[in-house]
Amino acid sequence: MSKHYGTIAFTDDVRAVQHVHGSDAFYDRKRVAGNASPGADPLTAVEQDYLAQRDSFYLATVSDTGWPYVQFRGGPIGFLRVLNENTVGWADFRGNLQYISTGNLAGQNRVAIIAVDYVHRRRLKIFGHARVVTVEQDAQLASSLADPEYDAAVERAVLVDVEAFDWNCPQHITPKYTVAELEPVLAALRDQLAALRAENADLRDKIRASS
Repeated sequence: MSKHYGTIAFTDDVRAVQHVHGSDAFYDRKRVAGNASPGADPLTAVEQDYLAQRDSFYLATVSDTGWPYVQFRGGPIGFLRVLNENTVGWADFRGNLQYISTGNLAGQNRVAIIAVDYVHRRRLKIFGHARVVTVEQDAQLASSLADPEYDAAVERAVLVDVEAFDWNCPQHITPKYTVAELEPVLAALRDQLAALRAENADLRDKIRASS
């Protein structure tokens, strides 16, 4: 848990529930320490390397009516760029044209990001402030965040100034694997199957020849 995560996450309502379950004293120490040293928490090399390996994440925004909205964001590995220790960004691709996240950010720039590594059962949570930059406003920025080999229309860039972050425990994360992650194992199985088929064919030929 970064230094200021508790100052954002542990509201009075949250602390009241923590008190009921006996965890308030532990987390209050972290919250008080964060309050004593204001400022955003920089991403360490661990978080930066982790984010650079993701091919998806979940983005939470809040509407002007107070309703939260969570959207899946996906792309090639590395599409979520770490621009520096305080900023992450990505090229925002054209989707179903609802623009809910983008619209929410026009009124409220606070966001939460959850990036999950399903294979190793790791999960990183980030609080931050987002900025939307259209292609018309800065085509060079949007282009720098895009992967030229990925077939998608880039409509805008989104930059997030990181305020705080926390690593979740691995409990209840069901391991999931992409086709690319399974390919080395599948390739070995295919080779083994091909060898067995060839061996069976050879044995059948020998049986026919001896009969």
